[in-house]
Amino acid sequence: MTYNVQIKVMPLKDLLDPQGKAVLGGLQNLGLGAIHDVRVGKHITLQIEAASEAEAQQIAEDASKKLLANPVMEFYEIEMIN
Repeated sequence: MTYNVQIKVMPLKDLLDPQGKAVLGGLQNLGLGAIHDVRVGKHITLQIEAASEAEAQQIAEDASKKLLANPVMEFYEIEMIN
């Protein structure tokens, strides 16, 4: 069976987010001063062929740990979607 999985990868809250700061500066330059913080991350969608949802979840976990997220600088969240 094919499972659709979304993975959200974001910078750790304690680390600086230079890309977020650049976006914040751009938004404020556009007159959107009500925005006070921006964090920029990655949204990844996978289609996984697996025998069960638990197996698909484990494959997504392995992919996140091994390639998609850097645990030193980022955290990730996995969501199964249908």
